[in-house]
Formats: sequence, C-alpha cells, structure tokens
Amino acid sequence: MYGYQLMQTIADRTNGAWRPSAGAIYPTLQQLEDEGLVQTTAEGGRKLVTLTDTGREFIENNAESWGDPFAFAGSGPDLRAPLHDLHGAARQVQMSGNAAQLAAAEKVLTDARRALYLILAGDDQDSADGTVTES
Repeated sequence: MYGYQLMQTIADRTNGAWRPSAGAIYPTLQQLEDEGLVQTTAEGGRKLVTLTDTGREFIENNAESWGDPFAFAGSGPDLRAPLHDLHGAARQVQMSGNAAQLAAAEKVLTDARRALYLILAGDDQDSADGTVTES
C-alpha cells in the first residue's frame, strides 16, 4: 500500500476512531524500512510499501501475542458524539458563564473524570439519582 492508503485503511477499520496523520505514518514507515521489515519502491510518483521476508517472518512470530489492534472498533457504544457534545457545553460555559457557573462546571467535569476512572476500576455503582459512587 501507499502511505495514504494505510491511513485510509486504518480509519476505515476503526470506523473513524483512529485517523493517523501523515506525520505519524511516514516516520513509522521509515523506521520499519530502516529495520528491514518493509521496503519502499517508487511507483507512479508515489512510494509503495511492501513487507519484506523479514517483515513477514516477524509478523508470523509475533502476531498471536499482539491480538487484533482493531478489535476495539465497534465493540460498544461510540463515545465520540457525547464527548463532542460535552466539550461544546463546557466551551459555552467557559465563554458565557459567570464565576459561580464556571466553578460549578469545573466541579462537574472533575467529577465526571473521576467517575470514568471509577468505571475502569470496577468501582462503579449507579445510584438512584444517576451518580456514580465507590463501592
């Protein structure tokens, strides 16, 4: 594939959750080439990247321990839209709120961050009022 095709493929396989930039892809490809895992050939003014025999062997020897890097894509609710909405609301409060409103918003965001980490820690207990408490 070409670098641009790799970027598109990653974005497609992750349903847009991961959109690597050229600044991430091309240095990585260069490093893989330096390590002898891929080779780059000029084709039609673009650089075509292919695995070398060493690269194929490396993948075969390590693939089982890596798991599927795209397994997270589509494996549950997509949090990007609610996160975007939250960001918009916080930005509006930042721009228009008075001191008390800004302080209240800061507390809400701090509490939300803590609640998210508690979910990961397995300490989430939904209470009747919708707040998350430690168990």
